[in-house]
Amino acid sequence: MATSAKTYAAPAAATRPRVSLSGLTGKILFYGAIGLFIVNLIAMVSTVIIDSFAQSWFKTLLPPAFTTQWYSDLAQDHNMTQLLENTFFVAIATTLIALAIGFPAAYVLARKQFRLKGALYGLFLLPMLIPPLVYGIPLATLLIRLGLGGSLVGIVLINLIPITPFVIFILTPFIEQVDPAMEAASRMLGSGRFRTFRRIVLPLIVPGLLAAGVLALVRTFAAFELTYLVATTGSSQTLAVALYGDASGAGIRAHQLVNAMAVVYMLSTMTLVVIALIFVKPTQFVMSIKNR
Repeated sequence: MATSAKTYAAPAAATRPRVSLSGLTGKILFYGAIGLFIVNLIAMVSTVIIDSFAQSWFKTLLPPAFTTQWYSDLAQDHNMTQLLENTFFVAIATTLIALAIGFPAAYVLARKQFRLKGALYGLFLLPMLIPPLVYGIPLATLLIRLGLGGSLVGIVLINLIPITPFVIFILTPFIEQVDPAMEAASRMLGSGRFRTFRRIVLPLIVPGLLAAGVLALVRTFAAFELTYLVATTGSSQTLAVALYGDASGAGIRAHQLVNAMAVVYMLSTMTLVVIALIFVKPTQFVMSIKNR
């Protein structure tokens, strides 16, 4: 009995997990890098927010006095209501048009097999791969010659160039995961193409449309380079362009005023992201499509 007990205990000791020194070092480096990134991010954001309320801040740990004067001056220097309206209009209009254009293109790429399909897909994604200024400068010149410079319509049109391929890139995998046999079965039961699309395809692709719309909306909201090339007047400026104008005049404009504009821009962007994620959770939609 004693021998059998010893024989039974040996495998248990042999299978005891061992802590690898290299694995432990890797975990320390990984979590240390993440912690350092988070600390730096919090420090940078906190510095901007605190400075936007500071009367002056040079050599002390915290400002000696706080004020909201910079936000009052910001409201006098800029028409903040118009800036917010322009920014949201450009973001929403660009996203809706990009979805209207990108969905049929993504459906064809996901469902049809034809020659040069890979080349066409690469052509759609080309604006995402090359720097925006490469095609932005000649396109902005064309829009200005057509009389669309300094207009919100021109800003929407120029931002459609990178946003539409972005929508196609997101929607194509969603459509590919919907089983084509479901469409075929619906047609065999007597449903037409439009009814099959409306009753079968569209409900399955709505999560993908919402996910692509949210990501495109946030990306357009933060767009700067292409918007800056067309927004030649103050009446068509967005928050990103106005923030760049304030930052470029930092030698004349107080840095607290620039930080106040940065805080408004940051809060607007974060508010949009939070509201979008309340209604749309892209990762959950991907899982729900995979499980269908």
